[in-house]
Amino acid sequence: MKHTLSVLLQNKPGVLSRVTGLFSGRGFNIESLCVAETLDPGISCLTLVTRGDNSIIEQITKQLHKLIDVIKVTDISEKEYVEREMVLIRIKAEAQTRAEVLRVIDIFRGKVVDVSSRSYAVEVTGSASKIQALIDLLKPIGIKEIVRTGTIAMARASKNK
Repeated sequence: MKHTLSVLLQNKPGVLSRVTGLFSGRGFNIESLCVAETLDPGISCLTLVTRGDNSIIEQITKQLHKLIDVIKVTDISEKEYVEREMVLIRIKAEAQTRAEVLRVIDIFRGKVVDVSSRSYAVEVTGSASKIQALIDLLKPIGIKEIVRTGTIAMARASKNK
């Protein structure tokens, strides 16, 4: 089962290396990892996607808590949450396919961020399944390059607050 973990940690050199080392040392795979500063520049939020049953995720969480620079670990997939991913895709855009590419990008609420005589670079944000659906539609046209951010996620606010 897929789990999305949100990890608050000290924004110090080597902390991310220790977190990823914990996973590789125990044979766990990281499917997606995204980290950035929070409002406090001394603290970062790491969003990590991995797979495993509840006992494996519990073991991962306990091991993460043992790391001295980890402040808080939350399995947000146990709650209602919002997740997004961003992708930049460079697509062939020959004269005969330009209109089709623009229609597909519009359907996915993307935007063109760079244009050349033979290609478009587009940006699309959404769930991983939306991104994959877009990639599947654009493959026959001709994808030249793809760069993805990985998943970022946030628990939904409770209805009472």
